Amino acid sequence: MTSAIRHTTIDCADAYALAGFWSEVLGLPLHEDDRPGDEEALIEAAGLLFVTVPEPKTAKNRIHFDIQPQDRTRDEEVERLLGLGAKLSDDRRKPDGTGWAVLADPEGNEFCVERSAAERGA
Repeated sequence: MTSAIRHTTIDCADAYALAGFWSEVLGLPLHEDDRPGDEEALIEAAGLLFVTVPEPKTAKNRIHFDIQPQDRTRDEEVERLLGLGAKLSDDRRKPDGTGWAVLADPEGNEFCVERSAAERGA
């Protein structure tokens, strides 16, 4: 017998709010049972479970997401995510179009935005 990863769990200060941010990022809905103030919130299609904990984030993530835009360029996606409340943490984009941008979600969890498949193929 083997095991499967059921969820990736993200500790946070406000599970519903942070799950709402990631729901917008991914274009996937929150679970139908989730409500503001809930201590857990789930984006089932992505396997992401957000859990409210009392401790604040204190250091750099040991694991993070690399996201790739599906229907826009990397730079367009960075701008969209900044509009949703992300913050630019480290800009590793290069003048030749390669590289990535490191953003932080509203609770400071870092993630990277890579080039789209179309950009990589060009």
